[in-house]
Amino acid sequence: MRKTWKRKRGPPLPPHSQRHLPGAAAALNRSRRVELSESLRSLTLLSALLVLASCTAPEVSRASPDIRLGHQLTTHGGAVACADRLAATIGAQLLARGGNAVDAAVGTALALAVTWPSAGNLGGGGVMIIAMADGTQVTVDARETAPAAFHEDAFLDEGGNYVPSRATDPWLCIGVPGSVAGLALAHERFGTLPWHELVAPAIRLAHQGFERGEMFHRILSSSATALAAIPSSREVFLNPDGSVPATGTLLKQPALARTLEQLAENGPEAFYRGPLAKALAADIQENGGLLTYEDLASYRAVFRPPLTLEIAGTEILAMPPPSSGGVAIGQILGQLERHGALDGDPGSAEFLHLYAESARRAYAERARWLGDPGYVEVPTAWLLAPETIDDLAASIDPTRATASTSIGPPITALRRTPDKKQTTHLSVIDGDGNAVSFTTTLEATYGSKAVSARTGVLLNNELRDFNRIPGQSTESGHIGTAANLAAPGKRPLTSMSPIIVLEDNEVVLVTGSPGGRTIINTVCQIFLGFVGRRLSLSDAVAAPRVHHQWFPDQLVFEPGFPRPAVREELINRGHTVVNREDTPPAGGALGSAHSVSRNRLTGIVTAVGDPRRDGWSATDS
Repeated sequence: MRKTWKRKRGPPLPPHSQRHLPGAAAALNRSRRVELSESLRSLTLLSALLVLASCTAPEVSRASPDIRLGHQLTTHGGAVACADRLAATIGAQLLARGGNAVDAAVGTALALAVTWPSAGNLGGGGVMIIAMADGTQVTVDARETAPAAFHEDAFLDEGGNYVPSRATDPWLCIGVPGSVAGLALAHERFGTLPWHELVAPAIRLAHQGFERGEMFHRILSSSATALAAIPSSREVFLNPDGSVPATGTLLKQPALARTLEQLAENGPEAFYRGPLAKALAADIQENGGLLTYEDLASYRAVFRPPLTLEIAGTEILAMPPPSSGGVAIGQILGQLERHGALDGDPGSAEFLHLYAESARRAYAERARWLGDPGYVEVPTAWLLAPETIDDLAASIDPTRATASTSIGPPITALRRTPDKKQTTHLSVIDGDGNAVSFTTTLEATYGSKAVSARTGVLLNNELRDFNRIPGQSTESGHIGTAANLAAPGKRPLTSMSPIIVLEDNEVVLVTGSPGGRTIINTVCQIFLGFVGRRLSLSDAVAAPRVHHQWFPDQLVFEPGFPRPAVREELINRGHTVVNREDTPPAGGALGSAHSVSRNRLTGIVTAVGDPRRDGWSATDS
């Protein structure tokens, strides 16, 4: 008979401790193996099928009476906001079944690996912030790592010249996936429902299929050519001739379903050790990739203490490095606070100028200093010190734009076009006040575009997030500073920026976003709207957005924003003003911030799916 994996409850988590996926780092002599006790309950195939049957893949019209689904909802219970209606409903069902925010986040994320494959994943990574009602606050770093054979010159030829084709090779840029390890780590410490109950809805979705919606079709169409070039990917997502199936067509993923079944029955370690891990590594190596079974076996997700930012009387829990989100958010908001602009008019030239200058400086510091703290010394405390932010704020000319070439690391002449990113975010607050903010990514849309034929897992291309050309930073946005150069086992720098905001120790906002380097600015502007200007959550999410990232030295707006007179004033101040290209699938949007808030006085929870990407929310009451 098959054994069913069950997590082993450990002692309470000490403050600021780090723990890892059981067994994942045993090869590095830094972990313990998962204990598969003979005393654990065994399931026959029949009983396993009964478990799956109890967790239906919900259609909107068939959601249980206790579950409500919509783009914006309020409740006195728990709520989930994410990119997909099926995944959101599954999260709410887990809450209704007695699960907490971590259970709901894990189940939602696993469902997104099936229903939102452009960014939801088993084959990528992510970062998570957890704030429990008892005061426990941690982050989960499930960022991908570089295989042992990957080095800082991987994108260069023997003469040291950058070879762009190496950065677009679908198999060369695959980092060791961290999503499964991260979800398992969060569940092991904080979850209340059995692991297999969280995986079961995703299994059913993959086996029985689901109808592709309009947004799914738009995103798939943008990547169809690249997917069609890889037979295993074409077989899963496209018609045999490489064309995109029509909206409403059923998508079934039997190989992925079998992989999920192994995770449910044998535990998350199956992804990193044993036959499943060997099959995944074999598919990658047979196609010229570098990732090995040993790379998978040595992976670990870790708990890290969150960065705590004190802004406008609130406490922001943010991600530490290798995420750049916490440091950059702290610097941007800190500079605005010193200029008295946290509640500034977001449509005025005065505010937009101050915002652009604050972001310009934060992104320059990001480029100079930030990377994986396990490999480089990151001066996080100094970067967030009041004196440092004072100096940054004081350097802003309130009337004129600062040339980006005058700040930050040196710039060279080489130019290239920054890459499009594909990430997704989910937010959860449960009825007890526990909260999870989780951002997960494959790097590009549909990641590397490569599906492992044996496992059905769509793989990431995260190794492109390392600085590709040592020593060369360019005006088009390429960065070559030492802090984020590749090394075996190293985590690439990321802009993923989930946050949880607390007032008087109670969660009031959970948010985050996809969007590559634009993520940081999106999250800042959600905070400024909700906290700074006291907008409703729906208005804060819907408000038009702006972006500046040091280089390219451009002030980028969503289409139709700002007003012509404001645009002219910004140009007169020395800014290069552009509107984001209004093309599918994003339609010119900056980010997609699926968010949940809680009113401390009334207890009302509001969940908002960002309308920019047809986001959804679901509640358990």
